[in-house]
Amino acid sequence: MKKRFRRLMACLLAAAVGAGALTGCASGGTETSAPSETASASESAPASEPEGEDGGDVPLVYATNTLNQKFNPFYYTVLYDGEVTQVCLDTLLFVDRAGLMVYDGLGGETREYNGTEYTYEGLSSCTVDQGEDTTTYTFKLREGVKFADGEEMNADDVIFSLYVILDPNYTGIQTLYSEDIVGLNAYRTQTSDAAFAEYGAIFDGIAAGEGGYDQALVDSYNGLLQEAWTADLEALVDGNMTSYADYIEQYTGFTADAVTADEGLQIAFSMVLDETGSIADGVLTTAGGGSFDLAAGTVPSIGDYYDAVYAAFEGDAAAYYEAEGAGSETVLDAAKEAFILANGQDEAGEGVPNISGIQKIDDYTVSVTTNGFAASTIYKLAGVPIAPMHYYGDESLYDYENNQFGFPYGDLSKIEDNLEPMGTGPYVFDRYENKTVYFDANEYYWKGEPKTKQMQWRETAPDDMIAAIGTGAADVTAPASSVEAYDEIRSYNANGDVDGDTLTITPYELLGYGLLGINSSTVNVGGENGSEASINLRKGLATVLAVYRDIAISSYYGEGADVIEYSITSVSWAAPQPTDSGYSEAFSTDVDGNPIYTADMTDDERYAAALEAAKGYFLAAGYTWDEASGKFTAAPEGAKLSYELIIPGGGTGAHPDFMLAEYARDALASIGITLVINDPSDTNVLWNALDAGTQELWCMSWAQTADPDMYQLWHSSNTLGKPGSTGSNYACLEDPQLDELIMEGRSSSDTSFRKAVYQQCLDIIRDWAVEIPIFQRNELFLFSSERVNMDTVTPDITSFWDWMHDLEKLEMNG
Repeated sequence: MKKRFRRLMACLLAAAVGAGALTGCASGGTETSAPSETASASESAPASEPEGEDGGDVPLVYATNTLNQKFNPFYYTVLYDGEVTQVCLDTLLFVDRAGLMVYDGLGGETREYNGTEYTYEGLSSCTVDQGEDTTTYTFKLREGVKFADGEEMNADDVIFSLYVILDPNYTGIQTLYSEDIVGLNAYRTQTSDAAFAEYGAIFDGIAAGEGGYDQALVDSYNGLLQEAWTADLEALVDGNMTSYADYIEQYTGFTADAVTADEGLQIAFSMVLDETGSIADGVLTTAGGGSFDLAAGTVPSIGDYYDAVYAAFEGDAAAYYEAEGAGSETVLDAAKEAFILANGQDEAGEGVPNISGIQKIDDYTVSVTTNGFAASTIYKLAGVPIAPMHYYGDESLYDYENNQFGFPYGDLSKIEDNLEPMGTGPYVFDRYENKTVYFDANEYYWKGEPKTKQMQWRETAPDDMIAAIGTGAADVTAPASSVEAYDEIRSYNANGDVDGDTLTITPYELLGYGLLGINSSTVNVGGENGSEASINLRKGLATVLAVYRDIAISSYYGEGADVIEYSITSVSWAAPQPTDSGYSEAFSTDVDGNPIYTADMTDDERYAAALEAAKGYFLAAGYTWDEASGKFTAAPEGAKLSYELIIPGGGTGAHPDFMLAEYARDALASIGITLVINDPSDTNVLWNALDAGTQELWCMSWAQTADPDMYQLWHSSNTLGKPGSTGSNYACLEDPQLDELIMEGRSSSDTSFRKAVYQQCLDIIRDWAVEIPIFQRNELFLFSSERVNMDTVTPDITSFWDWMHDLEKLEMNG
């Protein structure tokens, strides 16, 4: 049983969703939450009473989730810690309400949203010069802006921030280091560009099994590869013990307590899980012939694990990573960077003092130059925090002209240890105590000192958030959206509505969507994923499943979600709109291309029409129909009469798609097709199937980012088993035209052009019938109508523009 710990990075993949929320993503980073003790509404102190009639003396109290107390703009890992830093620091650029980048923050850009024009201003303006071989991003900073301690912001602060997140030892949330910045690889590996290319090619050659290389280099390759594999295996062992503890006795014959207490048994357990070893009668036999009598206390070491892996994969590091890759950096990449660093530095040891693609033009201007052009670069640059160098770094170690950037190369300890955020944001962090963060208004804020002079952010249990606002313990919160949540909100208002005398909501669409996937490598005819017959098979299934989306989602979410028609969050600027040419309902035509539904059909008539259309698709796929029984009795070669749908409802059906699955199961059964619903209590059943590529149909949710790039999810290079693949193309959709369009969309910064390209991509994805878009979650912020002056809350809140924007204008009622 393969146990792969590859999980999608950079906010692309959210956990399979039941009633839980999608993972949120800020610009340039991944945020996750961790459980911790929280205060209930009854335990929270009431919101502070006004000290006078001026609403400015009344603190705003925000009921937030559990905080990890790592309030560092470079290193926070929990979403809610990130929000704390968000109100204290600004970033280089930002996106508007529609998720489109604002390039001219100095001059201000006026854009229409929902019928209203808004002017967006920021701390910088950016010009993009896209040349033939390189692209230069030039940032001009707003002059005269002060940090919260009164020191003026300038280009040195931006340079400092860039070098922090591009340092080779940086392990925080920013991923700008993945962009092809001129001179970045040379700086991170301390080699010249020529040496980087030369020794990178040597490494690749040795890895490919080519001969003729100096033995010293071969030895270096083998040693560094072993180090990288060993480090990865150690992480794998730790991960196995965390994620698969329930399987210990089943796969080892030892109790969980015994394995937990013995490092060698933990290694043996992992070897069994990844099939580099097997246990029989208490004896572990490894790939390569190793034998350990575990019952007698003879246990393997991490070195033995390495030997077994090496034997199992015949020394092929790339093959190893494809099977067992853990984390965002492959074993091969880690070893390659170490190889270049060890062998490619010049003998004089002078190294590379700076990143040549980053230039300080003047005291308020910085440029960043990349090789070629990538649409993702501007989004990652936008998320760079403008952190005061004098506060986070060491002023004595900053001298731009002499290649000193505020900290020792490779040593970010001082920066990481600073957990009290400070910057140019509207509020100043005061302290964290008793599960509460205290803020004061920033008197130097460049947009003007906030009207509300103090804020308190209190940790609150999720189930108590609505009550906290309703009973006066807090003034604003972000509860999970559900039928029950809306009912609870109505109970506090005299008018019985969600907007009333006590509570007011501001709903918005979440940046992500729910889906039902169909794996083209396991659901096809004759083993041909993209054949017409295979597509017809999948369209038959998809047509029946899609028709029940409305009833299922309205029953589960009520006002908390909407059905969507394309494989993209409706929040994205690239999402097709009902007014767009060619817009249509998903899986709403029959095998001949005719509409299945008419506008005057009842629900029951739609269900019957969908089933009849599905019958046509199955016939076209080669299924055998028996008129006497009114059912299909045989499947074409390579196809089946029965398929499994994995739906992670915790074993209790607690999933928005569960009703949909039950209706579809019954409908398909009436024509001889069996849909087996697998609702495991352990969601790892789904993850394991996805990682192994054995799933047939499954339900999950994607979290997405402001940039609608489709490469990681849909490019054929990311199909499981491809060299260098992320394994994230779970549908195994391999279409050359789609690949070409995805790359074309990445090559332009013109949003109109990219939207047109992505519309073609979405049409291809739909035509392959490998994903049924199900729902768009709607979330909400909840305010106290009594204590918050709702006229001063930023209007038209979206996933990209939340209540924390325009905070300087927000007022409390006096």
